[in-house]
Amino acid sequence: MTSSRQPRSRNATLVQALPGISQTGPSYRVSVADALAHQFLVELDLPHPEPAGQEFWLPVWIPGSYLVREFARHILQLQAWCADKPIALHKIAKNRWRAAPCNGPLRLRYRVYAFDLSVRTAYLDTQRGFFNASSLLLAAAGREQQPHTVTLACPDFAPHWTVATTLPAVQCDANGFGSRRAANYDALIDHPVEMGELLRLEFSAGGAPHAMVIALGNQPHDTVDTRRLARDLKRICSAQIALFEPRSKRAPFAEYLFMVAPTAEGYGGLEHADSTALMCARRSLPHPRLQDTDSAHSAHNDYRDFLGLCSHEYFHAWNVKRIKPQAFTPYDLQAENPTTLLWLFEGFTAYYDDLMVLRAELITPQQYLDGLARTLGAVLRTPGRQVQSVAEASFDAWTKYYRPDENTANATVSYYQLGALVALSIDLRLRRESAATLDDVMRLLWTRYGRADAPLRAEGVAEDALPALLKEVSGLDWRAFFRRHVHGTELPPVKTQFADFGIQWASQEDTPLDALGLAAQEQAGGWLTVQRVRNGGWAERAGLAAGDLLLMLDGERARKAVIERRHAQARAGDVWRLTWLRQDLEQHSETPWFALPDSRVQLRLADKPRPAQRQRLSAWMGTAL
Repeated sequence: MTSSRQPRSRNATLVQALPGISQTGPSYRVSVADALAHQFLVELDLPHPEPAGQEFWLPVWIPGSYLVREFARHILQLQAWCADKPIALHKIAKNRWRAAPCNGPLRLRYRVYAFDLSVRTAYLDTQRGFFNASSLLLAAAGREQQPHTVTLACPDFAPHWTVATTLPAVQCDANGFGSRRAANYDALIDHPVEMGELLRLEFSAGGAPHAMVIALGNQPHDTVDTRRLARDLKRICSAQIALFEPRSKRAPFAEYLFMVAPTAEGYGGLEHADSTALMCARRSLPHPRLQDTDSAHSAHNDYRDFLGLCSHEYFHAWNVKRIKPQAFTPYDLQAENPTTLLWLFEGFTAYYDDLMVLRAELITPQQYLDGLARTLGAVLRTPGRQVQSVAEASFDAWTKYYRPDENTANATVSYYQLGALVALSIDLRLRRESAATLDDVMRLLWTRYGRADAPLRAEGVAEDALPALLKEVSGLDWRAFFRRHVHGTELPPVKTQFADFGIQWASQEDTPLDALGLAAQEQAGGWLTVQRVRNGGWAERAGLAAGDLLLMLDGERARKAVIERRHAQARAGDVWRLTWLRQDLEQHSETPWFALPDSRVQLRLADKPRPAQRQRLSAWMGTAL
């Protein structure tokens, strides 16, 4: 495990990493056009375009984030030349262009506006540059399966910048700028690129070199404990590799890269075949002065969340990047690709993320149970779970999950959270009623659909494949389970299952606003604006809706503290008189007070578990108890 804090010299000799560049496929040059205007400049050369008129297109979504995002809207000043002479370029669809007939080499030049501080598209300022090729590099129609090359140019104002990407190098300088190659367009867009003043740490897992780069910019690099990060990530990665390859313990990739962009309050990630782009709050990164021991108790909450995020995206290197649903084989990058299986590919990954952190002995069993309790509470507070099944939530991700509004919680359920509970319930049943575990199921999926030698890899996982796979490993009949809990809206029976593992379930009192079915944002002066109203709660019965401004509750200003005090003192039969503004018009209601059932959950280990409970729990959590 090593870390590097200083950029390498720009004067280093160019290194040859791969054979020469193909002269037939598309080649790109990416440079900074204007960092202050947040614009990349892209030049695309095609030696042998279609003589009758070459077409170009840009994806409308990026794999791993299931929403049509219309990346083409950020393309500016698109121009074309044929044999160095300007030619016409016509837009023929929202994301597609056709060049005039051309009998010589064709060049496109365009700018891309890049100011999306996320892991999905592109970002550029004077501190860092980042892009996914799916939002930056136009595909040449008909040439998608040819080799693609990209040349990355170092900006003149930042000769000290370095590049981080797993896109294979052809001829690059020591800082990573230069030419890189992808086998085809799909491979090209699976390698995000980070540029800037990068803090780098390295370690090895599963026989493959791993690295993490952190885009700190001009922030002090000694505020991150790289030694601890490398040690903890190595444990997580090694545990996941061993899950899928218990014999060889070999990683399925030649290298792996975590790319981290710290922000004020960011959180999220996007998976790729041998890398991931992550965002986190700056406070989530471990500081050298924080306690640094091998004890799981030393990890603070924000850092634990960050490790869980890293674990989640790393698990995707198997589950969705190599083990794919049939609907993604191949991807259609110009249209939605609906599948009912996101609960498997995202939900199972969400189940394993913290579980692998626990098995790596970086959190305690109780900390893991606390995380499960938060997931349970979030699902229980979602009325949409009674409206939409987790399979329907998966299929509707393109139109519902990624387009949230004030009614989302009433109409939909998270296939991440509920999918994780489905995975939990399956795992507990397998461990209680058979000799198999969910680990065995994941290994079967990997052997059959994921590995390079998998017999069904090209076909992908069919929509109805999992019940048969579960029966194959366990001998159990899963048809009723899937009818009720995957295609139906019954919650998985985890509450009763916990008892067999020595885990005690207790309900906790909700916050007053949750009990009233109300989510509100406190404004200047203490005024509350309604954000969401939960179906079936007091707030809905009172007539409130998103956007309302609360004014008075029984003659007092309806501040949060007043609502909380009144709720604590309320008794059945009390009538609350409420006044609020909607569209600048005063509204009134008199509504009997009532509280929704408590949805918060507390899980804890039994004080004196029976030997069988202790044995099952220890085997599941992968740690001695």
